[in-house]
Amino acid sequence: MSAGESMMVQEAREAPEVVERQGALNGAVIGEVTRAIEARRPAFAMTIARGSSDHACTVLKYALETQLGLPVGSVAPSVHTLYGARLNLRGALMIAVSQSGASPDVVENVRVARAAGALTVALVNVEDSDLAREAEFVVPLQCGEERAVAATKSYLGSLTALLPVIASLSGDRALRRALEGLPEMLRATLDAQAAAQDLAERYRFVERLVVLGRGLHMGVAQEAALKLKETCGVHAEAYSAAEFSHGPKRLLAEGVPVLGFVPADAAADSVGEAYAALVAGSADVRTLGPGAGSAVPTATTGHAVTDPVGSALGFYLFAGALAAVRGLNPDAPPLLSKVTRTR
Repeated sequence: MSAGESMMVQEAREAPEVVERQGALNGAVIGEVTRAIEARRPAFAMTIARGSSDHACTVLKYALETQLGLPVGSVAPSVHTLYGARLNLRGALMIAVSQSGASPDVVENVRVARAAGALTVALVNVEDSDLAREAEFVVPLQCGEERAVAATKSYLGSLTALLPVIASLSGDRALRRALEGLPEMLRATLDAQAAAQDLAERYRFVERLVVLGRGLHMGVAQEAALKLKETCGVHAEAYSAAEFSHGPKRLLAEGVPVLGFVPADAAADSVGEAYAALVAGSADVRTLGPGAGSAVPTATTGHAVTDPVGSALGFYLFAGALAAVRGLNPDAPPLLSKVTRTR
């Protein structure tokens, strides 16, 4: 740990221990959730969350769909809390993700979904929160107190907390092995600090940035764009590497640089081709992740579902370094607070 390192990055560095605590302490509830899903056989799943937690849900969507074939949608909280509509969620698996478990609209939607017959599961860090009390099952994130305004370890914990359920339901031994090796992979990813620092120096004066990802890395790209706005004051927007050419590519004519996440999974070839085409068109492209040629290389777990965790950790190292070289304090971003309550 570097002297003077921000609390945000210090907490991100706790990710290996968070995953280890999940494995050691969550076994009973993982078994309960697995058995409930096997018994009730939900035809579809819905997620509900805000901010970084919602970006974690994007990753979980791809994990559930690719590993279990379970269709996943996202609940817009205001459909119920503002418009008064009741969704037909009988037989659904409702997954709520929150660090604090305190946002009233998320809590209310889980309460209504459970009353309507949905199987409700909360991934939450504060175990005595309102959300934890309303959900049928609570899977603790096991992060300990998170003090930095910008969430890091709770986002990373949200990516991993439900993966043992997916591994059990799918019977995927490779995923089980990847989860067992994930703490060490995350420790290896911390070695990317020097590369993250170099990339931060390159982007020291950047004002706008396009962030690209695809598949299981799309939710990491969304999280990266949010953190760049939160901690560095950079106007960053996330797009699918497949969708970027459908209009947003126009931004390249204004000299907007691109930060692309490179996977080492089934999306690798298409993403690599997309980035190569951008570079051929004179775009300024730098990459991050376990894929080949990454400017900020992260360790691979050998499984598509767990690789995004390392990519997100590598990005947090970069974001912390970028805030530092810009003379900003990522632990006290203007106008923001740790817990945001929406209705």
